[in-house]
Amino acid sequence: MSATTIPATSVSPASVSSVPSGSGEKPKKYRRDHNINWWLTALIAVLSLTVLVPLYFTVVTALKTPAEAGTFALPTSWQWHNFADASAKVNYPKAALNSAIITVASVLLTLLTNTFVAYAIARNMDKRFFRFLYYFFIAAMFVPFPVIMLPLAKQMGSWHLDNQLGLIILYTVLGLGTNLFIATGFIRSIPVSLEEAARIDGASTWTIFWRIIFPLMGPINATIGILTALWAWNDFLMPLIVLTDQSNQTIPLAQYVFSSQFATNYPMAFASYLMAMAPILIVYIFAQKWVVGGVMRGALK
Repeated sequence: MSATTIPATSVSPASVSSVPSGSGEKPKKYRRDHNINWWLTALIAVLSLTVLVPLYFTVVTALKTPAEAGTFALPTSWQWHNFADASAKVNYPKAALNSAIITVASVLLTLLTNTFVAYAIARNMDKRFFRFLYYFFIAAMFVPFPVIMLPLAKQMGSWHLDNQLGLIILYTVLGLGTNLFIATGFIRSIPVSLEEAARIDGASTWTIFWRIIFPLMGPINATIGILTALWAWNDFLMPLIVLTDQSNQTIPLAQYVFSSQFATNYPMAFASYLMAMAPILIVYIFAQKWVVGGVMRGALK
């Protein structure tokens, strides 16, 4: 084989090793050129302060006395008992249990129903009826909740669903538009040939969905589940208008007591907010990569 001559003009100076051939030394690694946009980095750093500063203020206030609240200074003495006092005031174990029941049930019912609707529509988008259903559910995303708030509360009361079950149904139904938007694009990227091969083997539509399509929707199901959990756990307005029994109130609803009776005790209120935020924040930290990845897959495919 003849040696190939490389033109000098086609070789980058950064890619040329300084070690001569045949010297026995290991070649140096190629230096990667990292182009950092420092102006954009500085802008992002400044914008991040809009989140970090309120979080710092919440943490330091939760550990102060009521007389020290309202400043950015560190507390002179750390009032850790504020967390225990806040837990007792809002009955945190009971409220957390109610929020957990509603959140878990909403996530399970959403995954069992919304993904099946998305599969039916995605595989029949060439038909006018299913195309109408797709745009009908997507349009629901743009209806502000205050517009339907009072009619919804009256309707749930007349159906005797002004309880936890009614709240779970509402989270499942009202989240259908967003979940459909996320899941439809991903399902349409799954080859139809997989289903055709299963049908040749005698599989029904139900079997194809649960044994082939649903397992392949793992990243999207994780995204839908996490977004639903964040919504159900942190929501305040819907439990306020639906739940009529005080024993069923969720954590955000229980914390409303700090806006009236204990309005002057900011440290106790902020300690309660941190306790409410902690469980769902831990879930989000461990699962945020599936949220971003799932949303991107649903949007691009």
